Amino acid sequence: MHEAELHDLSDDSDYAASQQQASGSVMRCDSGKSAVSEPNGSEVVYSKDNVTIHPTQYASERISGRLLLVKQGSLFMSWIPYKASTDGVGCVGRSSNSGLTEKDRSLYTIKSVPLSDVRSIRRHTPTLGWQYIIVVLSSGLAFPPLYFYSGGVREFLATLKQHIFIMRSADDANVFLVNDFEDPLQKSLSSLELPGVVSVANRASLRDSLSSVSSADNSERGNQETYDGSASTSEYSVRHKHKAYDPARDLSIQVLEKFSLVTKFARETTSQLFRESHNNGFSPYEKRQQNNYDSPNSVGGRPTDVPKNADVISVASDPLEFDKLPLVWGKQREPPLCLEEWAAFLDSEGRVMDSKAFRKRIFYGGVEHNLRKEVWKYLLGYHEYDSTYAEREYLAAVKRSEYEIIKSQWQSISATQAKRFTKFRERKGLIEKDVVRTDRSVSYYEGEDNPNVAVLRDILLTYSFYNFDLGYCQGMSDLLSPILYVMKDESESFWCFVALMERLGPNFNRDQNGMHSQLLALSKLVELLDSPLHNYLKQADCLNYFFCFRWILIQFKREFEYTKVMHLWEVLWTHYLSEHFHLYMCVAVLKRYRKKIMGEQMDFDTLLKFINELSGHIDLDGMIRDAEALCVCAGESGAACIPPGTPPSLPVETDMGLYPQEDDIL
Repeated sequence: MHEAELHDLSDDSDYAASQQQASGSVMRCDSGKSAVSEPNGSEVVYSKDNVTIHPTQYASERISGRLLLVKQGSLFMSWIPYKASTDGVGCVGRSSNSGLTEKDRSLYTIKSVPLSDVRSIRRHTPTLGWQYIIVVLSSGLAFPPLYFYSGGVREFLATLKQHIFIMRSADDANVFLVNDFEDPLQKSLSSLELPGVVSVANRASLRDSLSSVSSADNSERGNQETYDGSASTSEYSVRHKHKAYDPARDLSIQVLEKFSLVTKFARETTSQLFRESHNNGFSPYEKRQQNNYDSPNSVGGRPTDVPKNADVISVASDPLEFDKLPLVWGKQREPPLCLEEWAAFLDSEGRVMDSKAFRKRIFYGGVEHNLRKEVWKYLLGYHEYDSTYAEREYLAAVKRSEYEIIKSQWQSISATQAKRFTKFRERKGLIEKDVVRTDRSVSYYEGEDNPNVAVLRDILLTYSFYNFDLGYCQGMSDLLSPILYVMKDESESFWCFVALMERLGPNFNRDQNGMHSQLLALSKLVELLDSPLHNYLKQADCLNYFFCFRWILIQFKREFEYTKVMHLWEVLWTHYLSEHFHLYMCVAVLKRYRKKIMGEQMDFDTLLKFINELSGHIDLDGMIRDAEALCVCAGESGAACIPPGTPPSLPVETDMGLYPQEDDIL
C-alpha cells in the first residue's frame, strides 16, 4: 500500500483539537507545568493522573495511577499506581488506592516500556463510561486497558505523534500503528478481534496452517485409537450425518488462526514486559534455580525426536526433572470418591463436616460418576457446604421457579418482536448453530432431533437473558455440555452453569482481558519454573503463549476424551492447591515436551500444530501429578506470578454485579 493511501492523524479532529490545546510542540502535564527535565537527562513529555486499570469487574478493586511518556534518547511509557492512601493527598480528585497492597502495586506497575516494543494502540470510546486505550506489544500480548478518568487520550496520541512514527490503521480508524513502515492493513490490530469471523480471503490459509485441527474436528476416531504420529482426531467430532462443519465458525480455529497471523509480524524484541529480576524479591528456591539455568547442557537421559541427519542441537537442562523429583505432593492418585466415603463426610442433617478434607479427597481421586450429580453442585457453588438436606430441597424448588421465569422472557418473544430485536436474533442463531455440533459423538447428544440438544440450546438462550451483558460466545456450549450430561436436569444444569460462568465469564469478554491475564501469568510461571524454555520461547517470538489459548479458554475440553474431561474438571473445581491449577497444568505439559520443542527449534506455527496434535495423547494423571509438583515447588513465588482477579478467581461480591452497565468514580 502506498503512503498516500494511509491514514495518519492529520485527518483526526481529536488530534487537531489537541494540537490547538498544546500550543505548538510543548505538551502540558496535569499540574499545569511544561515538560519536565529530569537530572539524568530524561524529559517527561506527557503526564496524566487518574489513569486507571480494572483488574476485576468491581469498582472497589480499581487501581489508579499516573501515566508518563518520558524522552530519554528513545520514548518510554510508564504507568505507576499511586501508593495506598486514605487522606487523598495529591492532585485534586485523585483516587487513593486505599485497599492496594505494596505487592499488588508492584505487580501492576508498567516500568519504562520503550515505544519501539509497542505494535499498536487501540482507542475505545464507549457510549457510557470513560475513554480507554489498549497498548499491544509486538509479541501480541496487551497490557490491561488504561481508563482515562480525567480525559487526555487526544493529548496522549498527539504527544506520540510528535516523538515517534504513528499512523491510523487503514483497516480500523480506532487503531494507531506504532513505528509501522510496512503494509499496515495486513498487520493491523484488527487481527485480534476475536468476535469477528475469519474472512473469506483467510479461509484457505486457515485450512492450510491448521489442517490438523480441521481434520480433528471433522473425523471420528475409535475409543481405542493409538497415536501414529499423524494429525490427531477429536473425540467429540460432529459425525458426517450432522450439519456440515464450518471451520470459520469454530472459535478455537478462529482464535488460533488469527493469533497465527499476529505472530507473522511479531518479530521485534518485547522482553520489557517479561523482564523480571530473579534476584529482586523472589525466594531462595528461585535464585538457586536461576544459578542452574546459567549453564545449559546437552540433551541427556531420554532420547529426543530430533532426526539423526539434523544438526545436533544443545538443549538446556530442565531445572525440575520430574523423574528426579521427590514425591513433593505426598501421595499418588487414589480411586474415585465412592458412596460410602461420601456419606461419611455428611452429618445427620446433610452438612459437609470438613469441606477442605472433602476437596482434598476429590483432588487426589475424583468422583465416581453416579455421585457427580450431587458432588458437582458443591464444587461449583450451587450448594453451600454447610447446607442441610431440607435447605437444599427448598433451594431446588426456588431455583426451578426462577429459571422458568427467566426462560419465559425469550420464549414469549413473538416472531414480530424478533424482527425488531436484532441482538436476540443474532444470539439465537449463533447458539442454534453451535449446539448441533457440540459433543455429537457422545451418545447423550447423538442422533437427529435429539431432545438433549434442544435442552442445551434452551439453557444457553436463557443464560443470554440472565446475563445479557455477556450474552453468548462460542465456547460456552463446550462448558455446559458435560454439566447437562451429569445433571440431566435443565434447571440444575442452568444454575450450575451460572456458577461456573461467575468464574470463567471473563474468558469471553470482548476485550479478552481475562484471557490475556491468564496468558501473562502462564508466561511468568514458565519463566519461574523453566527459565531455559522461557528463554527459548522468547527467542522464537512465542512469548504470547497463544498456542495455549484453547487449553485455557475451555479448560482442556478438546484435549481429552469425555470421561477424562469430567475427571479433570472436578479436580480443578476443588481449588485445593490453587485456584489457577490449570495454569500449572499448562506448564507441566510444556515441560514434558520441552526437549522436542527446543530440540526441533519449533517456531510459532510449528509449535501451534504440535500442540493441537497432542489432543487425545496427554496422560491426564501424569499431568496432574506433574502440575501438583510444580505448584508445590513454586510456592508463594508462583502465586505472585498470578495477578489478583485472574480467572477463575471469584471476585469479591459487591452491589454492582459482575457486568455493570455504568461505572462510578470512587
